[in-house]
Amino acid sequence: MTTDPRARFPRSARVRSRVEYSRVFEGGRRLGDALLGLHWLPGDGEPRLGLAVSRKVDPRAVGRNRIKRVLRDDFRHLRLHLAPGDYVVVARPGAARAGNGQLRQAFQRLLRKAGALPGPARGGTMPAPPPSASPSDSLPDLPSG
Repeated sequence: MTTDPRARFPRSARVRSRVEYSRVFEGGRRLGDALLGLHWLPGDGEPRLGLAVSRKVDPRAVGRNRIKRVLRDDFRHLRLHLAPGDYVVVARPGAARAGNGQLRQAFQRLLRKAGALPGPARGGTMPAPPPSASPSDSLPDLPSG
């Protein structure tokens, strides 16, 4: 068994009861796009995830389970970076036709929009070269002709 907290998705990291879902739906912030809706109730403690994927989204259980599996996995990897609180993701019909990468992008975009996930680093980590150094400055002069 590994000790990496991202490698597991324990019961304590899940919104599980009807009362907990209702609390998030009634008191949380709401955001959405074509694929997913996000309800977020900021709180104390570790971030917790709840998922709602109805038969209206995909009548086949295998399709609904794929959506939940992708979102759970992404949440598991992001958990250490998320603001504390309860997150409930409601899948919309477009999610059934979306690929796994599109679902992850939509989920992360909503988390950033809500302010629960910091944005990606801009400009990379390497320092920019000095402005006076250009590649043509270091080339030797060649005779013409």
